[in-house]
Amino acid sequence: MAADSMEIDDSLYSRQRYVLGDNAMQQMAQSNVFLSGLGGLGVEMAKNIVLAGVKALTVHDTKKCETWDLGTNFFIREEDVLSHRNRVETVYPRIAELNPYVQVNMSSAALDETTDLSFLKNYQCVILTEVRIHLQKKINDFCHSQQPPIKFISCDVYGICARIFCDFGNVFEVSDPNGEEPKEIFVQSITQDNPGIVTCMDNRTHGFQTGQCVVFREVNGMSELNGTTRQITVLSPYTFSIGDTSSLQPYAHGGIVLLVKTPKTYYFEKMEKQLLEPTCLTPDFSKPDAPLQMHAALLALDLYQEQNQRLPGIGSLQDSEVLIKLTNEINKTLVNKADVNEELVKWLSRSARGSLPPLAAAVGGIASQEALKALTGKFAPLQQWFYLDAMEVLKSLDSCSTEEFFPKGDRYDALRACIGETMCQKLHKMRTFMVGCGAIGCEMLKNFALLGVGLASNSGEITITDPDLIEKSNLNRQFLFRPHHIQKPKSSTAAAATLEINPQLKIDAHLHKVCPATESMYSDEFYTRLDVVVTALDNVEARRYVDSRSVSNQRALLDSGTMGTKGHTEIIVPNLTESYNSHRDPPEEEVPFCTLKSFPAVIEHTIQWARDKFESAFTHKPSIYNKFWQTYSSAEEVLQRMKAQESMEGSFQVIKLLSRRPTQWAHCITLARLKFEKYFKRKAIQLLHSFPLDTKLKDGSLFWQSPKRPPSPIEFDLKDSLHCSFIVSAAKLYAAVYNIPYTEKDLSLEAISQIITDVKIPEYKPAEKKIEIDENAKKPEQTKLVVSSEEEREAIAQLEEAISANAVTKAHLQMKLVMFEKDNDSNGHIDFITAASNLRARMYNIEAANRLKTKRIAGKIIPAIATATAAVSGLVALELVKIAAGSSFDSYRNCFFNLAIPIIVFTEPAEVKRTQIREHISFSIWDRWTIYGKEDFTLSDFINAVREKYGIEPTMVVHGVKMLYVPVMPGHNKRLKLTMQKLIKPSSEKRYVDLTVSFAPELDGDEDLPGPPVRYYFCQEHI
Repeated sequence: MAADSMEIDDSLYSRQRYVLGDNAMQQMAQSNVFLSGLGGLGVEMAKNIVLAGVKALTVHDTKKCETWDLGTNFFIREEDVLSHRNRVETVYPRIAELNPYVQVNMSSAALDETTDLSFLKNYQCVILTEVRIHLQKKINDFCHSQQPPIKFISCDVYGICARIFCDFGNVFEVSDPNGEEPKEIFVQSITQDNPGIVTCMDNRTHGFQTGQCVVFREVNGMSELNGTTRQITVLSPYTFSIGDTSSLQPYAHGGIVLLVKTPKTYYFEKMEKQLLEPTCLTPDFSKPDAPLQMHAALLALDLYQEQNQRLPGIGSLQDSEVLIKLTNEINKTLVNKADVNEELVKWLSRSARGSLPPLAAAVGGIASQEALKALTGKFAPLQQWFYLDAMEVLKSLDSCSTEEFFPKGDRYDALRACIGETMCQKLHKMRTFMVGCGAIGCEMLKNFALLGVGLASNSGEITITDPDLIEKSNLNRQFLFRPHHIQKPKSSTAAAATLEINPQLKIDAHLHKVCPATESMYSDEFYTRLDVVVTALDNVEARRYVDSRSVSNQRALLDSGTMGTKGHTEIIVPNLTESYNSHRDPPEEEVPFCTLKSFPAVIEHTIQWARDKFESAFTHKPSIYNKFWQTYSSAEEVLQRMKAQESMEGSFQVIKLLSRRPTQWAHCITLARLKFEKYFKRKAIQLLHSFPLDTKLKDGSLFWQSPKRPPSPIEFDLKDSLHCSFIVSAAKLYAAVYNIPYTEKDLSLEAISQIITDVKIPEYKPAEKKIEIDENAKKPEQTKLVVSSEEEREAIAQLEEAISANAVTKAHLQMKLVMFEKDNDSNGHIDFITAASNLRARMYNIEAANRLKTKRIAGKIIPAIATATAAVSGLVALELVKIAAGSSFDSYRNCFFNLAIPIIVFTEPAEVKRTQIREHISFSIWDRWTIYGKEDFTLSDFINAVREKYGIEPTMVVHGVKMLYVPVMPGHNKRLKLTMQKLIKPSSEKRYVDLTVSFAPELDGDEDLPGPPVRYYFCQEHI
C-alpha cells in the first residue's frame, strides 16, 4: 500500500480490507510504530503489524542472539547465534521482507531512565516488551502527556504468565466499536401507538440492543418515518419499540430498518493509577480471580528483579518463597485485588526465566490487534489489562523433579524451564497430521518448530497436506510465504520454511485432499500411527470428514478457525470429550429460486443472480457444448439422429449455441447488447405484464409489496458507465469462451459505439406465461425442458444452415470453459458480476454494492487478518502440549474470541456422553466393538458373536448404506445362512469393515437403540 498515493493493493490486502475497511487501512498506511524488545513476543507483534500494512515500523533491541532465542524467536537461526549477532540486526531484514509496502527501521540505542524520550514524538504508537515496570511508567507518562497522545501498549510473557496493558490517552474516539456490517431488516408491521412497536417480517431476528438507533426507509403509509432515526427499546428477538407513532399516518406495508453505526468514546488512565486500581478483562470465568492474582504476582516479580538484579532461579524453593512474600506485600497496597494464589506464584517463580512459545503467539496476536485499533480507531479497545496463564498445562508436572527444568544449553531451554524435560521429549516424539497449510497452518508450523514437535532424531514426524498453490492474497497472512513462492505448492513451501526455523523437525509434505477418495493413503493404519490430528481448514464439510476419521481411529483432534477478528478453538480428546460432529449449526438458508429469478429484495440476491448468469453462460453451457460434441463426433451424425427423432440430451441447447456462435469481436459486442436487452428491459416488461402494479393477492393485499419490489425496465445508454461496463465485460468473456481476439482499440468507447449503433434490437411483446412465485419451487433442469415440435424443426434448420455454411469444423465444435476466479482482477470476472448485479439492483430499486463488496459476496470470501490467526494458533498449540502430557479432562479449554469487541472466553469442552443400551451396557462415540470372523463365518455367526462377547443381540446390521439384515424386510431371514464374505463382497485387500448395528428396545413400542460401530475382521489372524 503506497502511503503517498493511498491506493490499496487489493491483490494483497483483499481479505484484510473486509475486516478493517478502507478508512482504517489508509490510516494505518500513514502510521509509524515503535516496538522495543525482539524476544518471542516482540517478533510475533512485529510480524503481525508489518503484515497488516502500517507505514513504518521501528524495531528496537539491545541484546545479542543466544541459543535460547532459537526456541522463542522464529527469525533467529543457528548461524546468527554462532556469529554473536545483535538480535535487531538479525531479525529486522526478515521482518522487512514480509511486506514490501512497509518501511522497517531498526535501532539498538540504549533505552533507559536517562534516555531523552522526545524521539517518540515521531510515532503514533509505542509498544514495549522486555521492559521493566519503572521504565514502562516513565514512557507511558510521556506518551499520555503528548497532544495528541501517543498510543501506548506494553506486553510481557514470563514463563506461564502473560499480560497486556493499553493506554490510548484520556479520550479515545472509536468510529466503529464492533465492525459488524449492519443488516437490513424487513418490516412486517408498525403499530400506531405510544410507543410504536415494530415487528420484523417472517419472525426474523433483528439482533439489535436497547439504546441503539435505527433509520427507516421505504415505509408505505407511515411514510413520515422514512429517513428518520429512532432510538429503540428491544421487546423480543423479533420486535422493538421506537417511541411515539400515534400521530403518524397508519402503517400500510413495506419498510426496511437499518442499524445506525454510532461512534463511541473510551477513557483511559495512566499506568501509574492502573497499577493500583487495575481494570481487567476476565477470559476464564472458571477462575475469575486469576487476572488480579497475576497482576499482583507480576508486580512482585518486577520488584524481585529490582532487588536482586535477576529473575528467580529455576526450581529454587528459596526464591519462590521470597516471591510469595513480595506478592503478599504488594497485594496489600492494591485497591482492586484478590487473594494471593500461592500455587500460581510458585509456578511463575519456577518458570519466569523461560518462555512458552504458544503463549507468546496468542498474546502477540491479541496485542497486535490492539495496536491496529490504536492507529485506526476501529473496534473497541482493551481496557486496560489482559492477563493469560497456562496453569492448566502444568497440572501434570507437580511430581517432576527440579532437575527436569534446568537448562541443557540447547534451543529448548526456554521451553524446558516451563514444562520440564520429560514433556519436551514427549513433544519431540509426537507424530502429528495437519490438514491445511493456509494462514492457521503456517502459524501452527511455526509453533511446532519452536516447541520441537516431531523431531527426526526422536522418531517424531509432522505430516502436512494441502492441494492448493500459493496466491498473492495469501501473503498478507500466511507469513511463511514470499512473493517468489507464488504458484508453488503451499505444503512443500511451508515445510521448507519451517525447517529453516528448526532443521531438527521431520516434515512429510503432501498435495492431497483428505476425503473419501484418498482413504487408501490416509487409511486407518495411517491414523493409528498418529498421536494427534490438527485441522487448519476453511470449510465445515472437510472438518466433519477429518473429525469422523479421527473419532473412528480414536485420535485426538485440535480444530480451529477464524472469520475476521473472530476465532474459535475446539479440543477433541478420545474418551473425554464430544467431537466436532456432535454439534451441528443450522444449515444456511437457501435463497428461493423464484426470488433470485424474479423477485430480488436485497443486493445479495442480485449478486447471486449475476454469479449464476456468469456460471451458466461461461462455464456450464461451454461444458455441455464440449461434452455433447465429444459424444457425437460430427454435426452430420447429429442431424441424422434428429431427423430420426432420436433423443439426445442437450441437443437443442447446443445447436442454439452453434447457430449464434460469434466469429469476430463485433459479434461479441452484439451478443452482450442483446443480453442487456433481455436481462434489464424485457425481464421487467414481462414481469409487469404478468403482474401489473395493481395486482392483488387472494387476501386483498397488494402483490407488489415488501419484500417484493416491482422492476423498472432500463433503456440502454452507452454514455452510462454501468451500461458500458456490462457490455465490455460481457463481450470480453464471450471472446474468451469463443477464442476471439481483440485489441485495446476495440475496447474504446468510440469502437464499441460504432458496433452498437448497427445492432438491430427485435421488437418485444411480453408472453402469456406462468412466472414461478412459489418459494419452495426448485430450479428446473435446462437439459430436461420439454421442446415443442416447432422448436425441433427450427433446430434442424439451424443445424442444416451451419453445415452448409461450413461452420461445423473442429474449432466450431469447441468452446473454452471460463472458471470463475475472484482474485485475478485482469480477467474481468468480478467486473461482469458487479455490472450485472448493479444493473439488476437499479432495475429493482435496490441499493447498489461497490466492486469490493460484490467480490466478497460473489467469491464467498472469508474476511481474515493475521492477528486473529496468530492468536488462534497459539491457543491451539497450548492445547497440543496438554495432549502430549495426557492431561485430565478439566485441564482442556475451548476458546471463542472476538478481538474487535474485545471478548475472549475459555470454556471446558463438552464432556463425552454415554448412550445406555441396557442397565450394564453403554457406549460413547469413542467406543468400537470388534468381532473376528473366518472364511465361512455367516451373518448368523456374526450376530451370535456380538451377543456372546457384548451381552446383547443385534436386531439390525447395516454396511454403509446397504441393509444387510433387517428382520422385517422380505427375504432377510434367509440371509442369516449367508457368509459375511458373500454379503459384503470385500475387495481382496480389505481386512475388515465397520458395520452399524442396532438393538431391540427394552420396552415394546420404543424405537430400536443404536449401538457403537462394530469392526468385523474377515480372518482370525488379525487378533
